[in-house]
Amino acid sequence: MHHDRKLTEERIDRMLRDRVRPALRPEATPVTLDTWHGTSAPVPVANSGSSGEYRGAEVGDRWGPPWSTTWFRLRGEVPTEWAGRAVELVFDPGFDHRRPGFQCEGLVYRPDGSIVKGLNPRNEWVRVSEAATGGEPVEFHVEAAANPVILGVHSFTPTELGDPDTAGTEPLYRVERAELTVFDHRVERLVHDIEVLDQLMRQLSTDDPRRWEILRSLDRCMDALDPRDVSGSADRAREVLDPALRKPAHASAHRVSAIGHAHIDSAWLWPFRETVRKVARTVSNVLGLLEEHPEFVFAMSQAQQFAWLERHYPQLHRRVRSEVAAGRFVPVGGMWVEADTNMPGGEAMARQLVHGKRFFLDEFGVETDEVWLPDSFGYSAALPQLIALSGSSWFLGQKVAWNQTNEFPHHTFHWEGIDGTRILTHLPPVDVYDSELSAAELAHASANFAEKGGANRSLVPFGWGDGGGGPTREMLERAGRLSDLEGSPRVTVESPAEFVREARAEYTAPPVWVGELYLEFHRGTYTSQAGTKRGNRRNEHLLREAELWAATANVYRGLPYPHERLDRLWKAVLRNQFHDVLPGSSIARVHHEAEREHELVHGELEEVIDRAQRELAGSGSTPLVFNGAPHERDGVPAGGAASSALPAAFVELSETDDGFVLRDESLRVTIDRRGTVTSLYDLTADRELIPEGSAGNVPRAHPDLPNRWDAWDIDAFYRNNVTELLDAEEVAVLENAADHVTVRVVRSFSDSRITQELTLRGGAARLEIDTEVDWHESETLLKLAFPVDVHTDRMAAETQFGHLYRPIHENTSWDAAKFETCAHRWVHVGEAGYGVALANDTTYGHDVTRWAKNSGGTATTVRASLLRAPRFPDPDADRGTHRFRHVLIPGAEIGDAVREGYRLNLPSRTVRGESPVEPLVTSDNPAVVLEAVKLAEDGSGDVVMRLYESSGGRATSRVTTGFAPVSVRATDLLERPWADGALEHDPTGFRLTLRPFEIRTLRLERA
Repeated sequence: MHHDRKLTEERIDRMLRDRVRPALRPEATPVTLDTWHGTSAPVPVANSGSSGEYRGAEVGDRWGPPWSTTWFRLRGEVPTEWAGRAVELVFDPGFDHRRPGFQCEGLVYRPDGSIVKGLNPRNEWVRVSEAATGGEPVEFHVEAAANPVILGVHSFTPTELGDPDTAGTEPLYRVERAELTVFDHRVERLVHDIEVLDQLMRQLSTDDPRRWEILRSLDRCMDALDPRDVSGSADRAREVLDPALRKPAHASAHRVSAIGHAHIDSAWLWPFRETVRKVARTVSNVLGLLEEHPEFVFAMSQAQQFAWLERHYPQLHRRVRSEVAAGRFVPVGGMWVEADTNMPGGEAMARQLVHGKRFFLDEFGVETDEVWLPDSFGYSAALPQLIALSGSSWFLGQKVAWNQTNEFPHHTFHWEGIDGTRILTHLPPVDVYDSELSAAELAHASANFAEKGGANRSLVPFGWGDGGGGPTREMLERAGRLSDLEGSPRVTVESPAEFVREARAEYTAPPVWVGELYLEFHRGTYTSQAGTKRGNRRNEHLLREAELWAATANVYRGLPYPHERLDRLWKAVLRNQFHDVLPGSSIARVHHEAEREHELVHGELEEVIDRAQRELAGSGSTPLVFNGAPHERDGVPAGGAASSALPAAFVELSETDDGFVLRDESLRVTIDRRGTVTSLYDLTADRELIPEGSAGNVPRAHPDLPNRWDAWDIDAFYRNNVTELLDAEEVAVLENAADHVTVRVVRSFSDSRITQELTLRGGAARLEIDTEVDWHESETLLKLAFPVDVHTDRMAAETQFGHLYRPIHENTSWDAAKFETCAHRWVHVGEAGYGVALANDTTYGHDVTRWAKNSGGTATTVRASLLRAPRFPDPDADRGTHRFRHVLIPGAEIGDAVREGYRLNLPSRTVRGESPVEPLVTSDNPAVVLEAVKLAEDGSGDVVMRLYESSGGRATSRVTTGFAPVSVRATDLLERPWADGALEHDPTGFRLTLRPFEIRTLRLERA
C-alpha cells in the first residue's frame, strides 16, 4: 500500500511538471525586444527614451547595474491563427523564482503611458486579449528595477550591494524570456483542481480515508489525461476529480477568513524610493484582480504608501479611490507606517495613529477600526490604550510566533495594556502574513489555532509581499475550491471587518494577556544603527518643543502657527520609525538617508523653536532660560521662561593616590585611576551605592555573533565572553568650578576610542556620564555597566506614557528570555524605601541582572547597550563617532526617574529678551505630565494638550492656563469629542483626576 501511494504521488508530480503545466501555454512566438538604460534614479515613462533611443536587444542580454532602471520595449503581432484564443505576453527579465520580491521587478505601461500591471516572479504575464482577433499589433513598455538580491536563500553573508557607492556597476540580471503565448483556460482549471487536491491529500493523515479517496481520484485523473493532448482531455480529467472536489467540509471544520494583502516593508533591503514603485506594481496587479474576480477583497495598510501612490501614480490612485468606495480595496491599520512599537516615544506613537487615521478619513472617508502590525518586533504594553483612544477597537499582530523560547499561548484574546485598557487581539495561527493559501499553510492554521473549543475562526492574509506582486489569480482559484472542501478548513475571501465581527460573535469571553507582547527574538534591534536612533530621539523632543513654543507664541504674541511645516516634519520622523528603519535592520543606503533626513528635520525644527522663542522673549537683553520640559527646573517653570536664579551650590574636589573624590552636599563620588566609579556615597541616606569589590562606569565588550539575522539579533550566549575595558590612557580633571567638577577619562581598545566626561554638579544629586565613542569594531557589542547595592527582583522601564515592570530573575523560561529589553529615557531598580535610576538621551537596549554579594544578599547591575557592529545587512553598521549621555540618580523614586528623563532629553535654552514667559498650560502635580501642547489640527486656534499619569497611581491635578478658555473638552487622539464631554473650568484653569497611566487629550477653546 505504501509503495502504491508513493508511486502515485510521483506520477502526479511528473505529470504536473512535465505535461500539464507546460500545456498552459501550448504555443509561443518571440517579440521584438529593445532597451533603454536609464540612470540610477527612476525616469517617468514619458522620458524613457528622451536621453537616448531604444536599442535592439535579445533574450540572453545582461542588464541592470545595482539600483539602476532599464526600460524595455516589447513589440510583436498576434499570429492570425490564434484568433479567438486567449493571448498573453510573457516577459522574464531574469527572475529568481524561489523568492518573489527581494530582486528585480517591473511595471508594465501601454505606449500611451497608462499602467497595466506589475511583473514579478509569480506574475510574468501581461494579458493581451481574452479572445484575440489575430494580426493585432502588441506593444508594451516595462520599467524594470535592478534591485540587488541582498538576502539570499538561507544566507546572511555581508554584502556591499546595500550602498550605491559600493555596489559596483556590473549588470545583475539576464533576460530569460520575451514572447507572446496562447493561454489555455481549460488546462488552467485542471491545474488548479489537481494542485488543490494534491496539496490537501499530502496534508491528511495516512489513517484518514479521505487521503486515500483523493489519491485514487488523482490516479484516475492521470489515466483520463492524454499527455499528447492535455487541452483536449482536460475536461474529461476534471470530471474524474469533480466528486472529490464537491464533498463539503465537516461542520466543525476550522473557518478561515482569507484577506488579500501584500505586506510591503516601507524600507528594508531597498530604499523608500523603491518602495514607492513596489506599491505601484502591487496595486496595479490588485486592481486587475478586482476587475476580474468579484469575490476578491484586498486590505492595504500604511497611510504613507497611499500618499506615495497619490503623489506619484495619480491614475492608480483614482482607481483605488473607486474600489475603496465600493468596499473592496480596504485601508487598514490606521497608522502612518507599520512602525516599530518598542522605541517610538509616547507622542510619536500617538501621532502614528493620528496621521494614519486622519489620512484615511480625509482621503477616503474611512474610519479604520484596527491597528495592523504583523511584522513589527514585539508590541508595547502602551498600545491597547492608544488603539482605543484613536477610535479603533482591535489589533492584528503576528511576529510573536517567531519566539525562540516560549510558544505564545493565544491567537484570539483580549490584550490588556499598562492602564487596564483591553483590546481584542488576533495573531493569525497560519504564522505568516504572505500566505499563498496552500493546503500546508491552512492545515497549520487549523492545527495551530490555540482557542479550539472556544472559537473556530482565524484570519489568513494572502499574497506575495515586499514587491512579490500581492495576491495572484492562482491564489483566488485556490480559495474558491477550498471554500467548502472535506478535509480542509473552510476558506472565505472577505474583509477584516467581516472577520472581526464573526470572531467577536463566536468568542464572547476570550482569555486575557496582560502587559507587553515581548518578542523573544530580534533583541539587537534596540541597539543597532545608533545614529538612526539618536536622530529619532532628538527629533521627537524637538517636535515637542517646536509645538509648545509655536503654540505659546501664537496665543501670547499672535505669531502664525506653522501647521503645514510641522505636519511635514512629523511625517518625516514617523516614516523613519518604520519597523526596519528605527530598529536598525535595513541596508546602508536606508540608514544613510534616514540620518540625513533627521539632520534636515533637526535644522528646520531649530528654526521653528528659535523664531518662537525670540518672539516670546522680546527685544531686551536679559538672559531668559526657556524650559521645554514638563517639570520645573532650576527656578524656571515648566513650559515657560524666566531669569534663572540658581541657589548657591558647591562641589569639592580632592585627589588621592588612587584617583579623585568629588563631593557636594548630597553625594560623594570616588573615581579611580582606571576611570571607574569605585564609590558612590549617598550622604543624605548615609548609604554606599557601589557594592564592595565592584566598580561602576565600566565599558564591557562582548563578541556579538548571533546565529542569523545579524542586525536583528542578540543571542544569549554573547554573555559567555566579556572583556572589561579598564585600561585608561587618561584620567584627569577637565573642569574644576565652584559649582561642578568634571573628570575626563580616555580609553582605547582595538581600533576604537572611548572618551568620557563624568560630572558632579552642586545640588543636583546625580552623576552625569557623557560618553563619546569613535567606533570601528566588527561584530562586537559595547555595554556600559553600573552595579548598585540594591536588592530587587524586578526593574521598571519607561515605555510610551508610563512604565512597566520586568522580572530580572530567571525563575521561568519566560523570565529568562527577557535577557535584553527596551526602555525609553530611563530604567529604575529599587527596594523598599530606596531606588536608583539610570536616565539616558539616546539608549534603548538594556539588561539588568542580580547577583550574590560575598557579604550576603544580592546586588543589581544595570547595563546600557551602547553600540553593536553587525555586518548584515549593512557591513559597516555603526562605524563612526557616537555620543551618549547618561545620568545616574541615587535615592530615586519613579517620579525622579521621569523628571530626569525629560530633563536630559529637553535641555534648557537661553535667549536674551525683556520679560519672563508664563506657561501656556501647566500641571501642579508632577505625576501628571504634559506630553504635548499644540494648536488644534483643524486651524481653529484651539489649544490641545495631551497629558498622562506617570507614576502608576491615581492622581488629581490642577491645570492652570495662561489664557481664559471658553470651554475645555475631552477628545480622542484625533481631537474629536470624547465620551467625557465638557469639563468644568474657570478663567485660570480646571481640575481633573486620572487613573494609573491614563492618557487624556483636552481641547481648550479660545475666544
